[in-house]
Amino acid sequence: MPARVPGLPAGLTTRPLEKTDAHAVFVLMAAQEQEDIGEVAIEEADIVSDWAKPSHDLGARSVGVFDGDTLVAYAELMGADRADTSVLPSHRGRGIGTWLAHWLQDVGRRVGSTVIGMPVPQGSPGDRLLEELGFRVRWTSWVLKLPEGASIPERDLPEGYVVRTAEADELRAVHDVLEDAFLEWSERDREPFEDFAAATSGRPGFEPWNLRVAVDPAGDVVGVALVLVSDNGTTGYVDRLAVRRDQRNRGLAQALLVDAFARTREHGTTTSELSTDSRTGALALYERVGMVASSTWVNRGIDLGPTTESVAR
Repeated sequence: MPARVPGLPAGLTTRPLEKTDAHAVFVLMAAQEQEDIGEVAIEEADIVSDWAKPSHDLGARSVGVFDGDTLVAYAELMGADRADTSVLPSHRGRGIGTWLAHWLQDVGRRVGSTVIGMPVPQGSPGDRLLEELGFRVRWTSWVLKLPEGASIPERDLPEGYVVRTAEADELRAVHDVLEDAFLEWSERDREPFEDFAAATSGRPGFEPWNLRVAVDPAGDVVGVALVLVSDNGTTGYVDRLAVRRDQRNRGLAQALLVDAFARTREHGTTTSELSTDSRTGALALYERVGMVASSTWVNRGIDLGPTTESVAR
């Protein structure tokens, strides 16, 4: 017989999340990151922009766990397989994470997912718990930083190429370059353009200069960098970077990095960072230009079989 899924501790309540819960989720995730990696990487704008995607049914794909009026844990499933969870450090060790993991599997089966996975800091309590629950490592990712005061070596652009701010009417071309590149190694459906727009130009605080493009002599977008500035203004972050397949090995990615970090320094940042994972094969490239890994994450996933017991009810 299947193992019985433990319930939540007495006194806790649950409900689907609403967009007005974004700040509470941010506070929760920030507390967990501070405990696990010694710094806060998440920003409230990350949550708001994700929840603004038209394809995401927040009410059907999320759950909040409350101790009184305080959100102490949450989980959500975006798309077919991307899960996110968080448990307040003060509430760990009470079976909440286990309950959330089973809740996510139940939701995944209900929407037809064959696998779900989530990122956790390597060696963290969440990593150890998921391993115990049978979640396997699907890939490893690293947050890389450019040491303060360092710069990336410049690369000359091919003749006729330019790196600049994207024009408003180039947003669909930008989306195509990013999706074509990411889908070379990412096993997921193509992101709808409307979701992309919500997470980029629709992101709180977005400014046109955040979206950088490399264009060829014909004016076509052949490379893209989405660069953000942290809430505290100290860190420039390259959220997405891609070059069209037929335009690679010409120094365009490095030129986009040089430009992105230079633009964020103009806006007051002192450090720069990005993330990459083992599916891309790009780690060595970033290390060669002087970036160093500051934290390591693993995406742990589990294959979903037929549902045996609903833990959502």
